Amino acid sequence: MRGSDAAAPPLTPAEDRRWATLAHFGGVAGCVPALVIWLVFRDRGPFTAQESKEALNYTLPLTIIMLLFYGLAFIPVIDWIGGLGAVFIWAFMAISGLIGGIECNKGRPYRYAMNFRFIR
Repeated sequence: MRGSDAAAPPLTPAEDRRWATLAHFGGVAGCVPALVIWLVFRDRGPFTAQESKEALNYTLPLTIIMLLFYGLAFIPVIDWIGGLGAVFIWAFMAISGLIGGIECNKGRPYRYAMNFRFIR
């Protein structure tokens, strides 16, 4: 038995703005929420595609750096540096994502000041 061959319907403007906002707010949990939203909704809404890609490009390197700091936290001599570094990177990413989400919720595109655009 096969599922439906029909493509998913496009997002309404309100849904498009909502998913774009959630992609930025997902920075609190690292790059995974933005990645999932980008993969699932990029073909259904232009604003969501644009903003989830921006959020993913921003959170991906920060998540990797944060995980490296977490790894350093297991080395006894420098564990405090790793722990503080991870918390600082997480707080920076979370606050930046919240600011981006607030702007997207107003319907305005948000661009992070320092962002490597790995995904085009």
